[in-house]
Amino acid sequence: MSIPSNNSAQIESTGAVGEKPASQRNLKERAKDEIRNFTLMFVYLWVVFGVLAVHESIVLSQHQINYRFHGLAIVNALVFAKVLLVAEDLHLGRRFNDKPLVYSILFKSVLFGVTLICFHIVEHVLIGMWDGRTIAQSISEVGANKLAGIISLGIISTVALVPFFILREISRVIGSDKFWALFFQHRNS
Repeated sequence: MSIPSNNSAQIESTGAVGEKPASQRNLKERAKDEIRNFTLMFVYLWVVFGVLAVHESIVLSQHQINYRFHGLAIVNALVFAKVLLVAEDLHLGRRFNDKPLVYSILFKSVLFGVTLICFHIVEHVLIGMWDGRTIAQSISEVGANKLAGIISLGIISTVALVPFFILREISRVIGSDKFWALFFQHRNS
């Protein structure tokens, strides 16, 4: 199914058919949209990162390693949701917006999976510096055994981001009002 060409300019400027162009929306409307988008991204990422933290805790407990630091899931979700929001504002990942949705979804999932790997490495370095290690020592700890874990986390996160971007791309194409109506309004059978 293709989108009629007479709506393509409006879709490009707003993200959906029938919505106001970004220049016509007032500050209050944009702030409301940004807060809603951030909240949805945060909740989704918190669930994903929380499940990964629980999984890591279970795996480590099988080796008698006590892992209870689940607070990073919340911090990571807050930081990465903000990264996603900024990347969206910078139009990162819009290269395939005019192609079939599968390309856009896969491209964005991989792109943000790689971004997550980068932020995870930065996180390890910052934690190492907090513990009194130098940047070089912290980076060397990321290598070797932890690099495979970080790449594994990136792959898992990329796959976990696919449903998120499926919903985002469908919302972008059909419009957020119609998208929310599909999920949250009563329909006659």
